[in-house]
Amino acid sequence: MPNRVGVLGAGSWGTALAIHLTRIGHDVRLWGREADQLRAMAERRENVAYLKGVRFPDGLTPCLRLDEACDARDVLVFVCPSEGIRGLAQAVRAAFRGMPFLVTAAKGVEQDTRLTMSSILEEVFGPEHARRVAVLSGPSFAREVAVDMPTAVTAAARDLAVAEAVQRVFTGAHFRVYASTDVIGVEIGGAVKNVIALAAGVSDGLGFGHNSRAAIITRGLAEITRLAVRLGAERHTLAGLSGMGDLVLTCTGDLSRNRTVGLRLGRGEKLADIVASMREVAEGVRNTRSVRDLAHGVGVEMPITEQMYQLLYEGKDPRRVLGDLMSRGLKRETD
Repeated sequence: MPNRVGVLGAGSWGTALAIHLTRIGHDVRLWGREADQLRAMAERRENVAYLKGVRFPDGLTPCLRLDEACDARDVLVFVCPSEGIRGLAQAVRAAFRGMPFLVTAAKGVEQDTRLTMSSILEEVFGPEHARRVAVLSGPSFAREVAVDMPTAVTAAARDLAVAEAVQRVFTGAHFRVYASTDVIGVEIGGAVKNVIALAAGVSDGLGFGHNSRAAIITRGLAEITRLAVRLGAERHTLAGLSGMGDLVLTCTGDLSRNRTVGLRLGRGEKLADIVASMREVAEGVRNTRSVRDLAHGVGVEMPITEQMYQLLYEGKDPRRVLGDLMSRGLKRETD
């Protein structure tokens, strides 16, 4: 059954989801912060800045005004950088009507509060809307979704009926969605994998091989799981799409922004120069700090995250980062 969907965020991922949702039959409005970009998209039927060459299907409407994108929608999808989700949610709270599903496709942990994206939506929209908040996460590069390559992700909500409703909205012939009630597991997997991908990129940039990358992915999954379980997640969630699946994709794929940042750091470039040269946000840079603070706050050891923090924010040499990880005290693998 077709739904009226507002996608809030017109970067590569927001645009890809808007294209996908329109392609499977929904009435979709796409909003972003840059008015000139939206006008160009409406005229050219393409997001040249982020997904050049991918044409918009009929039925996808770029909107200049946030209230227009939110008006009479069954589903609102938040697809902005994690640092912007609170401000966007507050603006939407003042603009929307009704009881839509509120779906976050953003990944991260807020710096000051250490809240996940769904927790921010629940806080801003209040208890009357909290049960309709859901998360969409999993291994999904935007361009591949936009051109309809087979993809599988997870929709999570505290209420299984909400997760299944969102599952039905997003599922298409080449976009398979699994339902879950483990919101914290899905979100921590999605946030922390970006930090681990930085480390995988550093290893690649230093010229290390497949052995090194496999070790980082595997031990990265171990520390993601430790944190998630401490926060109340189910361990098996982290072995699924939003944990291991997203981690493997982000640590190995050439389309990964976070791996690319790490790669360039490993080759000797400065972080400020790398960030200045990128049009889109590599969430791992910001979330290294917030995830580290969250882990410290709940007493979870996360050695890869700690080393990435020292590299990004204390200027530690990339070779020392990898050397210090390898020379840690010996442990059992299950520790």
